[in-house]
Amino acid sequence: MSLLTLLPFIVLIGAMFLMTRSAKKKQQQAIEMRNQMQPGSGVRTIGGMYATVKEVNEDTVLLDAGPGVELLFAKNAIGAVLSDDEYNRIVHGIEHDLKSDLVPDDASSLTETDDSSDAAAASDDTPVDLGKKDQADDAAEAETDEKPKKSEGDSEAK
Repeated sequence: MSLLTLLPFIVLIGAMFLMTRSAKKKQQQAIEMRNQMQPGSGVRTIGGMYATVKEVNEDTVLLDAGPGVELLFAKNAIGAVLSDDEYNRIVHGIEHDLKSDLVPDDASSLTETDDSSDAAAASDDTPVDLGKKDQADDAAEAETDEKPKKSEGDSEAK
């Protein structure tokens, strides 16, 4: 057999090797994440339930899902171990104190508070042209419309 006929098989085997390698890497990361669980950690199960870890055993995890509700899950059923801030935001609706990082709703606190600029803005009562025409402008325009101007090449018959 020639090398050219074996080339598709070699490429296929190489692709399969790369796919299984990435799957093993993801599986190893999931195992490490589950092994890092400690009592008091917030978790999300693969079914979408949020709970707090109460006890960690070799293959199982005891979760506290609410007052008086304790559930026993397999470790493999834990989809994600959440940070404290993320768990509190999702479950309790408690936002992390980001007040210093946010821009206020109104930008008045971001502008300068110079008294001279406020006085100038308050005394500026000039009318703003909104594209409307005065009646005097309409009359002047009507007079010019009554006398149509002819240009070369225009004919009166249309």
